[in-house]
Amino acid sequence: MSQEQKDFSSISPSALSLLLMKGYTNIPYAKELAQMMQGPEVFGLNFDDKDFWFWIRVMHFESRYWSIDQLLRSTESKNVLELSSGYSLRGLDLCAKNESIHYIDTDLSEVVATKQRIIDQLQPGDDIKGTFELLPLDVMNEAAFNSTIDRFGPGPITIVNEGLLMYLNMDEKKRLCKTIHSTLKQRGGCWITADIYVKRLPGVIISQSKSEVAFMEQHHVEENKFESYEAAAFFKEQGFDLVKEATQDYTTLSVLPHLIKVLPEETRNSKQPPPKIQATWMLRAV
Repeated sequence: MSQEQKDFSSISPSALSLLLMKGYTNIPYAKELAQMMQGPEVFGLNFDDKDFWFWIRVMHFESRYWSIDQLLRSTESKNVLELSSGYSLRGLDLCAKNESIHYIDTDLSEVVATKQRIIDQLQPGDDIKGTFELLPLDVMNEAAFNSTIDRFGPGPITIVNEGLLMYLNMDEKKRLCKTIHSTLKQRGGCWITADIYVKRLPGVIISQSKSEVAFMEQHHVEENKFESYEAAAFFKEQGFDLVKEATQDYTTLSVLPHLIKVLPEETRNSKQPPPKIQATWMLRAV
């Protein structure tokens, strides 16, 4: 299948799995959305037997979510475009708090259609002070990307993504970087990406269901990760400078008490920090 014809719709089940896990956190709207989306869990995760690996996974995604908010706050940006947002309602939450923000939330059309029905059920109504738009967008379609950007008023733009780049091969990453770079050079602003993932070290085992392993293999997720954080200097080759990296205080996460209850004794007594598998970066076009 050519780059122009590549179908990303099979990625959508991961958005549902992620939503159901976030439902155990205090991420805005996550519990309400997870309740609305109850049904068979597509990755076969055992939500009844919540073991160490389950809570580690939830903690990772909660931490990743807040890392984007941390960097967003430092921009004071009024124009925000989120790419491939899944069932996150970050934009709705921000627009409920800030009347001056214009947030465009995007994903593939089938995800957007489901998400719009969910928002209609939530009836945020008068709670929304800012301008919130939910629109379909294939990020690899440069013309559609630019058309979405044109919906913003004057001023710099912050582009956000969480859980996208690991589904793109290197050529696709370069194409997306070119599109984002062009936008930021014209408008100013920054790109906040939580997708700085590095490949697992040999011998490192992560508990996964068979359906999850099959999904990861189908989408070449491990192959699409960076070899190392130094290799993520790839962005510099695409014309970006690293401005800031998010930091995380794990003691602030809502999932931590659940994790502590199931910590294996050897982990509980370890003085070593958990291995770093992901980073969230703020990038600027140069």
